[in-house]
Amino acid sequence: MATGFVPPIYPFERLAPLAEVARRHEGGIVDLSIGTPGDPPPAAVVEALATSGAERGYPPSIGSGPLREAAAEWLRRRFGVDVAASAVAACIGSKELVAGIPQWLQLRSPDRDTVLYPSVSYPTYQMGAVLAGCRAVPVPVDERWRLDVTAIDPADADRALCLWSNTPGNPAGGLDDLDAVAAWGRSNGVPVLSDECYAEFTWDGPRRSVLQSGTDGMLAVHSLSKRSSLAGVRVGFYAGDQELVTYLSEVRKHAGFMVPGPAQHAAAVALADDDHVEEQAARYLRRLTRMQEVLATAYEVEVTLPGGGLYLWVRAPGGDAWGFVERLATDAGCLASPGEFYGPDAAAHVRLAMVVPDDRIELVATRLGVA
Repeated sequence: MATGFVPPIYPFERLAPLAEVARRHEGGIVDLSIGTPGDPPPAAVVEALATSGAERGYPPSIGSGPLREAAAEWLRRRFGVDVAASAVAACIGSKELVAGIPQWLQLRSPDRDTVLYPSVSYPTYQMGAVLAGCRAVPVPVDERWRLDVTAIDPADADRALCLWSNTPGNPAGGLDDLDAVAAWGRSNGVPVLSDECYAEFTWDGPRRSVLQSGTDGMLAVHSLSKRSSLAGVRVGFYAGDQELVTYLSEVRKHAGFMVPGPAQHAAAVALADDDHVEEQAARYLRRLTRMQEVLATAYEVEVTLPGGGLYLWVRAPGGDAWGFVERLATDAGCLASPGEFYGPDAAAHVRLAMVVPDDRIELVATRLGVA
């Protein structure tokens, strides 16, 4: 039998036994393990999805004109960034782009083989490198969970296909110095891929994008999954360096990557509306603050609000993350994620996603005896 790559178990599947423990509680499980949005998307967006008339034909792989224009206008409105619609392209949610981009970049630069990514981060940055047969090299983060580009080994920089940044960061909510990240990328000739899918939920200071430092060598990646509670619709986009966007969109066209037409139509409607996002941001911040209070009271743990994003990042008592996850499932019927899912440097922490309605948060509080 031939031997080769054996996919590891998907991290969240390892939580199945604890999910069963949590389900035994009256009222059922409160699942805070995966960031699946639990709030409804705007009615106008759902209507647009159902009435687009775009079901029959093949949609443009690069994204429809209205979608790309809506994304460019959104970048101008929310970040003060001027990017032409021609420097914007659609993706099928951001995850498939994150996972696939290393192989396409290596086709473009076959003399390079390394993907740099934050040492505490969303696991798909590393897995994308693995799936492409590339080196996955973690970059240290500082005590505020920010990418430390000064720690990158020059030998790794010389081999780098790209550097990933994620602001606000998943899982810890850190806010990278994107000007410094952009400067490092340009000085080393390494494309910076900035995952900004939580940018609308920035709590410490203004929203930020790597494109505020210019577009040369920069690619910002965005998603409507969290912004507009449209994870099931699978639509996102990438924008920035014109040559890089053109290259990627041409490769993806040959591979048949297409956001469904109705999803593109609905996404354009969603991007034009900021009011529902402001309402969603208020919900997430309220839940973060409430769960901070609940955990600090019930377990006497120190819980700091993140700089951005919709996750609480908590150091487990005694540094025993799996033990704390088990206690939460047993005591409160609440399922959380152990930090090791996000890299060895995260192993002492636990992530909780504030994606469930407020009454489910209150159910956890009641189970833990926190009024």
